Amino acid sequence: MTPTVLVLQHAAWETPGLIERALDQRGITCLVRSVAEDPAPDLPALTDLAGVLVMGGPMGALDDATYPGLAVERDLLARAHAAGIPVLGVCLGMQLLAVALGATLRTGAVREIGFAGVELTGDGLRDPYLYPLAVDAGADPVVLHWHNDTVDAPAGALVLAATAATPVQAFRACTSVGLQFHLELDGPLLHDWLARPEMTAALHPGEAERIAADARGRFTSLVPRALVAFSTFADAVLAHQRSVHG
Repeated sequence: MTPTVLVLQHAAWETPGLIERALDQRGITCLVRSVAEDPAPDLPALTDLAGVLVMGGPMGALDDATYPGLAVERDLLARAHAAGIPVLGVCLGMQLLAVALGATLRTGAVREIGFAGVELTGDGLRDPYLYPLAVDAGADPVVLHWHNDTVDAPAGALVLAATAATPVQAFRACTSVGLQFHLELDGPLLHDWLARPEMTAALHPGEAERIAADARGRFTSLVPRALVAFSTFADAVLAHQRSVHG
């Protein structure tokens, strides 16, 4: 039985990117669903899934009045976590995961957009998702940030990374991991982002050009490190598949 990861996508341009590449290299199928506006989406049973991946998006994690499907997503994430199914949340996806596990959302708490360093905690340095960023990096690894909202860590979760403005940049709660920053992008996907008026409307003058220039200098090293990090998610998906189906 081919392992399947449910991908919850909130914007056409916020695709799984390098995460999907890492999954495909392990023979894992991605089942993409956009359900934020659907109060009763047709989603597969958890027993049919080997993992759940939740991507970013322009809405807030509690914007249920406009996007009623977000409540369905949070319920699914809570149940997937309780069942030990590997979950990975990116940006909005991390916030949805954290809120689903009881954490507090802080709307508009800080604006972080562009390439900047992120400090790995002791737990982060030991975590297979983030350790690849630290190898030979010397100073704090530099990643792409693009958010205004933040979350606290769920009770009992390990904080893996932080910045001064955002104390929880990554966390792990057993088999569930959240990343506030964007490791999933490569050059072509970032180019698509920067061509989207929905994305550039939030940028200051000259910011898009700075992000593009920074990416040219950083993706040569960052993309292969990100693929190693996301292979950890793929390995967790395969391990769950084996534990359930043998």
